[in-house]
Amino acid sequence: MDSTETAVRADATRGLDPVAARRRVVIERLQPEIDGGRFPIKRTVGESVAVTADVFADGHDVLAGVLKYRRTGRPGSAQETSQEPARWTEIPLKPLDNDAWTATFTVEELGTYEYTIEAWIDRFGSWLKGLIAKADAGQEVSSELLEGAELVQAAARRDGEGLRLLEIADVLRGSRTQEIRVAAAREPELRALMDARPDRSTSTEYDRVLQVTVDPVRARFGAWYEMFPRSYTPDPSRSATFRDAESRLPAIADMGFDVLYLPPIHPIGRTHRKGRNNSLTCEPGDPGSPWAIGSDEGGHTAIEPGLGTIDDFDRFVATANRLGLEVALDVAFQAAPDHPWVREHPEWFKHRPDGSIKYAENPPKKYQDIYPLDFESAEWPSLWQELTNVFLYWASHGVKIFRVDNPHTKSFRFWEWCIATVKRAHPDTIFLSEAFTRPKVMRYLAKSGFTQSYTYFTWRNSAQELREYLTELTKTEVQEYMRPNFFANTPDILHEYLQHGGRPAFEVRLILAATLAASYGVYSGFELCENVPVRAGSEEYLDSEKYQIKVRDWNQPGNLNELIARVNQIRHQHPALQQNATLAFHLTDNPALLWYSKTWPPTSNGHPDRVFVVVNTDAHWLQHGWIELPINELGIPADRPYMVEDVLDGTVYTWRGAWNYVRLDPSERAAHIFVIRDL
Repeated sequence: MDSTETAVRADATRGLDPVAARRRVVIERLQPEIDGGRFPIKRTVGESVAVTADVFADGHDVLAGVLKYRRTGRPGSAQETSQEPARWTEIPLKPLDNDAWTATFTVEELGTYEYTIEAWIDRFGSWLKGLIAKADAGQEVSSELLEGAELVQAAARRDGEGLRLLEIADVLRGSRTQEIRVAAAREPELRALMDARPDRSTSTEYDRVLQVTVDPVRARFGAWYEMFPRSYTPDPSRSATFRDAESRLPAIADMGFDVLYLPPIHPIGRTHRKGRNNSLTCEPGDPGSPWAIGSDEGGHTAIEPGLGTIDDFDRFVATANRLGLEVALDVAFQAAPDHPWVREHPEWFKHRPDGSIKYAENPPKKYQDIYPLDFESAEWPSLWQELTNVFLYWASHGVKIFRVDNPHTKSFRFWEWCIATVKRAHPDTIFLSEAFTRPKVMRYLAKSGFTQSYTYFTWRNSAQELREYLTELTKTEVQEYMRPNFFANTPDILHEYLQHGGRPAFEVRLILAATLAASYGVYSGFELCENVPVRAGSEEYLDSEKYQIKVRDWNQPGNLNELIARVNQIRHQHPALQQNATLAFHLTDNPALLWYSKTWPPTSNGHPDRVFVVVNTDAHWLQHGWIELPINELGIPADRPYMVEDVLDGTVYTWRGAWNYVRLDPSERAAHIFVIRDL
């Protein structure tokens, strides 16, 4: 080789990192990872994160690696402002098939965790594997034993407390028989000592650190009940106060709900106030839509005078909490023409060429009682801060759950910043995205920080539609960041299935929502099977509570109070129904029957909690057929009878084999919720 060639080669390697150049391990396809690490995955306190990755290297060396995770700075702590990051906790990776590796960690606190993978050539493991293969084949391995002694001695130097390793190195290079020296190399003690002191000088770290947002358990599991406090009045000519509405709270708690969700409770605008059934003409005494927020009495941090004062609200929240109910507030970032923001910050709104402020439209629909905010305003920083302060204000009054109205009509960047800001101060806050829009938009809102999401459940009514939709929600990447909340109805949505199916349709949708999804909700009146639309073909209610005070008889005949209470009791008794990840669909010979199960890890008695549900999705006609139980998974012999209990009413059935018969007449029962009693 001449001097010119030598110089060229030296120049070619001069800019390389000498450590990076010697890294041989490749890490690819780390999961879970959302958009290349752009967004965090989601978990609740106590849940685990199962991480997998493809890890390989050239040649045939043995590999080793660790999953690394740590809790980031706690809000308000010294660590949050410190430049010193928390120490990593490491869990050894375990090999799977085809160069895949895995490890799992558990998140124990609210806030944010980080995780990544580091892997390296296991030089000791590679050496030991080769040594054993040669020794077992009867070959002479004195040279290999000397190599091993050097590896062991190097590990002792890395540790600083490797006296035992030095002793073993002496044995490996000593004068004893090969059999004794190889036996020393095989000792589990040596393997453990070396595993604790790996040579990671040329290890490979995954090229990014990923994040987990950890929310309270209520983000994963809960039954929501939506009520308009103003309707719980002893005098239909006036709004109920919060103190009046307290009388309804025990009944809601008795039905087993966890979250009490209130539409906006703020002063309602008077300009262009809507009348009954969304009429443009407002009659005297019409209370207006709570979503037309703002008047001379205040805006988003004020209380509608008819409901009382902030002290009355605080008392209402405290009463609900004592009954086991968490209060959620609807936050709608829009303003009535009378809102103080219109006078004080006209720059936050869009204007027409004549200088007037644009009202909201969804052509051909017009909402003259609402002004949308302008997220492209030149004064966006002050707007963002003011809107964020709304959440912080209500959090200071004990509200940590927010249902956000139409978030898809506001800036994605705003939501990402706002939710992160609020959660730094209150990591236990929950944000429900009310966005019935295009799938990618709904998913991006979830990625941007929303804790839960409304879904298309309302419009998925056949067994096949539900199987396809739930598979998407629970078996794809979506399940890592989008938590569904299945509302069976809302003040805006009365689906034709409920309009025409009578009481059986309400039973079907209740049981589907409550067992397919860990979080579900109903709007008040659902328990009374209210199903009359304002007109044919509309999903709006006749005499909608959005525009009037609506007094009801909560104990009228035909109500669903007992069924709702029983279903919610079952949800609390069975942890299998408190999560979505294990949802599995099973075979049936009738396409109208939806047959599925959920499973939770072993309970204290040593058996997993597994709940099976079969629902007749046809609310009009009797459906019957055969359903397949996975007896092999359950360890049930094909020739042995076993008992299943319908926990809805306590009826016990004796089954045999995998295929068994069910009959569901909607006039009698819409579904079975089974548990197997004699495993």
